[in-house]
Amino acid sequence: MKIREIRDVLNADVLWGEDLLDREVSYAFGSDLMSDVLAFVKTGTILLTGLVNSQVVRTAEMADVTAILFVRGKVPDEEVIQLAKENSIAILTTKYTLFTTSGILYNYGLRGIEADNI
Repeated sequence: MKIREIRDVLNADVLWGEDLLDREVSYAFGSDLMSDVLAFVKTGTILLTGLVNSQVVRTAEMADVTAILFVRGKVPDEEVIQLAKENSIAILTTKYTLFTTSGILYNYGLRGIEADNI
């Protein structure tokens, strides 16, 4: 699923990365715990989170996340957006909750990442 399609189905706003919307996303992962992101995320993932600090982008860069989608209408400050620009990570925001966002993306065929030991 392309970031562009995710933007459209979630009525999301692109805060940065209009030129990255044709990137392909294979997985979605929702978490506010950045340690879980580091433990489970695979390349080609969009991170869904309500956490809006710079650690989200730093973690996303380390985990090779394709895009970050802030839920519940959260908007990060300019420092966070600038860090995303430096790391070429698309930044979007949607009014939907994490649960609803996950369900919509699942309905459109995007799958999550499962822990191997579950």
